[in-house]
Amino acid sequence: MSDAKKVYVIGHRNPDTDSICSAIAYAELKRTEGVNAVAARAGQINEESKYALEYFGVDLPVLVADLYPRVKDIMLDCGTTVKTTDSLRYLGQVMHKKNVRSVPVVDEKDGLKGIVTVSDMAKRYFEELNMENLEAASVTIADVASAIDAEVLAGEANDTLLSGTVSIAAGKPETVAAHAGAGDVVIAGDRVSQSMKICLQNGPACLILTHGSKLEDDMLPIVKEKKIVVLSTKFDTFTTARLINQAVPVGHIMNDKVMSFTKDEMLSNIKGDIEETNYRNYPVLEGGKLIGLISRDNLMIPDPEKVILVDHNERTQAVEGIENAKIIEIIDHHRLGGLKTGDPIYIREDPVGCTSTIITEMYLQRGYEISKKIAGVLMSAIISDTVLFKSPTCTERDKAAVKKLAEIAGVDYEKYGMDMLKAGSGLGSMTPAEVAKNDNKEFQIGDYRMLVSQISVMDPQEVLDIKADILDAMRGLCESNGYDMSLLMVTDILKESTELFYVGSPKTLIGEAFKKDASGDSVYLPGVMSRKKQIIPPLTDAVQRIQK
Repeated sequence: MSDAKKVYVIGHRNPDTDSICSAIAYAELKRTEGVNAVAARAGQINEESKYALEYFGVDLPVLVADLYPRVKDIMLDCGTTVKTTDSLRYLGQVMHKKNVRSVPVVDEKDGLKGIVTVSDMAKRYFEELNMENLEAASVTIADVASAIDAEVLAGEANDTLLSGTVSIAAGKPETVAAHAGAGDVVIAGDRVSQSMKICLQNGPACLILTHGSKLEDDMLPIVKEKKIVVLSTKFDTFTTARLINQAVPVGHIMNDKVMSFTKDEMLSNIKGDIEETNYRNYPVLEGGKLIGLISRDNLMIPDPEKVILVDHNERTQAVEGIENAKIIEIIDHHRLGGLKTGDPIYIREDPVGCTSTIITEMYLQRGYEISKKIAGVLMSAIISDTVLFKSPTCTERDKAAVKKLAEIAGVDYEKYGMDMLKAGSGLGSMTPAEVAKNDNKEFQIGDYRMLVSQISVMDPQEVLDIKADILDAMRGLCESNGYDMSLLMVTDILKESTELFYVGSPKTLIGEAFKKDASGDSVYLPGVMSRKKQIIPPLTDAVQRIQK
């Protein structure tokens, strides 16, 4: 199961307790069935949900802000890297062995320094007309010895930087003397010549004997006097010269102006940048460190995330990017909201007070054991959605489920329920803007796009005291999001009633739906506690009457 692709079980945006607890419980049920299910949430939890999870010691579902494809979804492992100090010969060997055309260049701590490609190497060789200026390329004697697989005959092949150029001790002595000077690397053939002796007198930094030649005894004194490093290589003069140029460090030819991305960037945001460049691979960084690569050859939409929706089935309430995901199941207790799927899927829609009631029955029907923790969160969700059985949405099935779950969880559901509702009923540190969008859901009712929020309280007066500020915040929601109307249900748990705040238009819709004078900015609705059953249906009917 660990190798299977994850399936997110997720509720609606601005999740309430049912949305959170249903995701937790159903993910556990699916894992029992061998699915790699992960409980997720599409927003921050409220105080009521927090109380329930802490009481039963249950972890918070993972936050999934959206389902848009991101860099991490197509990122490749980056097992092949080189250092700036590695030679071009080593780079070529790596590229050949790994069959890659570009390699990231990193420092000792995997910090990205640049990238080097086959094109960079090819460009260098095409432009190579003379022997490399070793000083400009920061080449050491050790680099040269390594590049030509040399045996050290005298001196030490250390990390001393060379400061000259490469010369070949061939031709007339006077010509060699003019071009092979102090600090240079001199390549000599396999025969002792007057040219070679002149080179030694000039004090080169390094003398290279080709064809595996050895140093003549009469040359040892001057070699020691001038502190010349003498190397012997099996290669011929031409090959040796070419290999010395491959001793140049990667850092000398790499591209240090690298386009890179982070793992959480959306693919839709980076496609334009990639299309405008000709790079094959792009590094992925985290904290400046290389963690992977993305390839332009692999830049396609990855397999969509698999999701199971709980406690909702409307596009406007779903996590952002739901259109990029593959919905495989829906477990809900609301009206059908018009979500489309590419394939037939399993849907369970039941007219009960809470999604967690449905999930409880699924556990029992399938013969799965309900743990104490899962029983606790399921019970909490049902108590929340039915307001401890006071909501008109509550059914006998909800009540039966709570009693069964309370027995498993080992709690007095009435006492626990009141404590949980109290924990989530106060405003606490909530701002008017937060109150205005608390537990909100978006609805398309006829031609009108509406936001309906709800806050349940023990004392409505604390909300009424800041009513003007809340209404201003609701107007802001309409202006910034294009809603025709924003509604807020201020539900009194004890009196089982709701003060309905509203802004936007048409206000006549409120009057028509609830048979109230809607000329103001709120109406009192005794006995109203359910958005699903007592707010949305009357509004839907009213719209149909108004738009006839």
